[in-house]
Amino acid sequence: MNVATADDMRALGRALGGALRTASEGALVIGIEGELGAGKTTLVQGVLAGLGVTGAIRSPTYTLIEPYDAAGLQLYHIDLYRLSSSRDVEALGIRDLLDARAVLLIEWPSRGAGALPTEDLSISIEYQGSGAQHRLLRAQAHSSAGDKLLEQILAATSE
Repeated sequence: MNVATADDMRALGRALGGALRTASEGALVIGIEGELGAGKTTLVQGVLAGLGVTGAIRSPTYTLIEPYDAAGLQLYHIDLYRLSSSRDVEALGIRDLLDARAVLLIEWPSRGAGALPTEDLSISIEYQGSGAQHRLLRAQAHSSAGDKLLEQILAATSE
């Protein structure tokens, strides 16, 4: 899917937020990969806004985990960019966050490979074209819950 602007990225995030509102299969893990500045946090801002979170939505680059409570869900925006190894992920206690209401939105999940719970949905954001203004977003489901999320996102964005 091509994403031309930050507003488009937030709109896509809102579609994912809408899909999360109807998810009922317990904890969900969504991994978001992309280069610096590709739009990972912008996507998460859209997700959280779509779930009713108001106010500033900060990148957890330094805090590593920012919690939010919205739409009956406990959301965790996690940024692993500053971690040097998957051992650092274990120290964060991410697996302890997984309960039936939890949604983990993990930026840079590759930094925690092997130490993270299995992703239900993987999202990759890549620069496209010479101006690097457009982004190519790819999503892949890894569970039935991920399949349902992806179906709902595609339906919402094709309207």
